[in-house]
Amino acid sequence: MARITGAAGGVTMLNRLSGGATMESWAFEFAARPYVLRRAPSSEMMAGRPLTHANEAALVMAAHDAGVRAPHVTGVLLHTDGMGSGYIMQRVGGTADPAAIFAQASSGLIVQIAGELAKIHALTLGNSQRSISGLPALDVNAALAEFKMRFGEYGGDRPIIALAIRWCETHIPAAASPVLVHGDFRMGNLMADEDGLTAVLDWELAHWGDRHDDLAYGCLNVWRFGRLDLPAYGLASFDEFFAAYEAASNVTVDPERFRFWFIFRTLWWALGCLQMTEYWRSGADRNLERAVIGRRTSENELDLLMMLEQDAPIDEQSPAPPAAGQDIRRVGEASAHEMLEAVREWIGSDVKTQAQGRGKFMAAVAMNALAMVQRELASPAQIYDKPLCDDLLSGAQTLATPGLLARLRGGAIAKLSNDVPKYAGLAAAQAKWSQ
Repeated sequence: MARITGAAGGVTMLNRLSGGATMESWAFEFAARPYVLRRAPSSEMMAGRPLTHANEAALVMAAHDAGVRAPHVTGVLLHTDGMGSGYIMQRVGGTADPAAIFAQASSGLIVQIAGELAKIHALTLGNSQRSISGLPALDVNAALAEFKMRFGEYGGDRPIIALAIRWCETHIPAAASPVLVHGDFRMGNLMADEDGLTAVLDWELAHWGDRHDDLAYGCLNVWRFGRLDLPAYGLASFDEFFAAYEAASNVTVDPERFRFWFIFRTLWWALGCLQMTEYWRSGADRNLERAVIGRRTSENELDLLMMLEQDAPIDEQSPAPPAAGQDIRRVGEASAHEMLEAVREWIGSDVKTQAQGRGKFMAAVAMNALAMVQRELASPAQIYDKPLCDDLLSGAQTLATPGLLARLRGGAIAKLSNDVPKYAGLAAAQAKWSQ
């Protein structure tokens, strides 16, 4: 900080913040001013990323200079700092906690969000004084080929993901005039206070591409945090969001193009969750949170199936069978299920109650992980089927295959019931599919 700011002083109030799917965030003060350090947990986590942290910081600075609510970057870490890869920003007011934002949000917040997207999509960077390189352009065909390759590396045995890959391959829209796409514009990466939006965070996935990519991504079920009745960011209807964006950008939203990107990005995040497990398994980041996020793949699988099933014949629209559990209590020595329950109770009563900040958050993550294993022991979900996935990828089987949709529905409910039973989409699917 002395190198970056030229000021004297010490670092105080250092505290790791919760959240962040791949990067770490640390809040601190230096010379009585608040900052945030954004850094990679390891050098392996930066491998293959199109944007280095130096280039990402330059993009954030260019957006800030152009009037976007992007953070003010103070400086970039150097190799000689011995702190890895990252950059430092001035801390802004507000919160990124979706629950807190929903509690205080006014009807004007969706208008601000739409306006901010319009400003980002209008950026050309051609007149920027910042040196920005390495910003990629998204090739949809190449991206889907990579999806298929990664799916194979992750086992290639989850039928709903195979179904979604095939659907995307056969529904690619015509190329659109490229704009600057933020790439991760959603609740959790937006900060707000009682007056509205204060900052747009996490620019690591920025690229040139279709504006509908950004428009759809923030509306995914997983980023609404339970507010399924308000599909646009958990704040408004699609009509309200589209109208606000069209007014700010003077560009008409294409519903069919929006639907493609909605499915594409749900698929992308499903594979992203599986990738988190690979980060943990490879040792790139042995954080418990990585392994737990891998189990959120089932959220996306259920969402994908609910979007794709409209292509199935009407006579295949039969109710899904209920997930069956079993009583695995016993007498005598404690069962595996009971041992896990004992550890969960200890974490909840001793560890979590005494922890603070991220330590308290990670205690909750550990309790969730143990609960997942307990539910899986009680009712294993048999969803893995490599031969079926191969048939779906080739088109040999489709949603017109008799009994396939009912089977996929039942598997999706059983798997998500084990992994994230409180996911709002689960109750919605069960209600819809039981009619």
